[in-house]
Amino acid sequence: MTLFGFGFLMAFLVFIAMLMIKFIYEFERAVVFRFGKLHSVRQPGIRFIIPGIETLVRVSIRVVALDIPTQDIITRDNVSVKVNAVVYYRVMDAEKAIIKVEDYFYATGQLAQTSLRSVLGQVELDELLSERDKINSELQKILDLRTDPWGIKVANVEIKHVDLPTDMQRAMAKQAEAERERRAKVINAEGEFQASTRLSEAAAIMEKTPAALTLRYLQTMREMSNEKSTTIIVPLPMDFIEPFMKTLGMRKEK
Repeated sequence: MTLFGFGFLMAFLVFIAMLMIKFIYEFERAVVFRFGKLHSVRQPGIRFIIPGIETLVRVSIRVVALDIPTQDIITRDNVSVKVNAVVYYRVMDAEKAIIKVEDYFYATGQLAQTSLRSVLGQVELDELLSERDKINSELQKILDLRTDPWGIKVANVEIKHVDLPTDMQRAMAKQAEAERERRAKVINAEGEFQASTRLSEAAAIMEKTPAALTLRYLQTMREMSNEKSTTIIVPLPMDFIEPFMKTLGMRKEK
């Protein structure tokens, strides 16, 4: 055998070896077909196939984040909204993912879009905005059930954004502002009620205890004297003021 022939033989053997030896990564599974018929599913590592007889198809088993394009949806209360979402799924059975469906990635995306429109079309706008976790859970259950024959596990579905019409945004802003004003008025009224109740209790105590009224009178004068003012305060004894107060009370009774 000549040197050229030997070199050609070595190159041919290297080429055959490259076709036979396959490296399967940890995040992959390899579905092997022999003469077009399913033969086996190879695990990660160095694997050998027979060139021309066996065919290898790689399948990733990592979690895939599938973005659902914005969908035009009409809710049950006839409000038009634009909604987009994201689906997290992974292949659990590589054999089913290759045999049961032509393109599991495309099929899962189309199923997610139709399921999103179907589920959101049955809820009202308020429910869509306030009960998003419940809707996400319902979508996840529906998609997981329908993709199970394909060997796919849907782990989670999240609605990312809900785009409302401009007039609806204005109406909701007015509603929120009115609600804030209502709460402010309720809180103010509650404060006035509590203050009046405390004042009534304090007046009753002072009426029964003249000494408490005197102490309050002195405290008020002290507070007024601390302020920077040119007003001159002349304190009068309570015994001097009491007859005038009784006279005023008798006139009011008449």
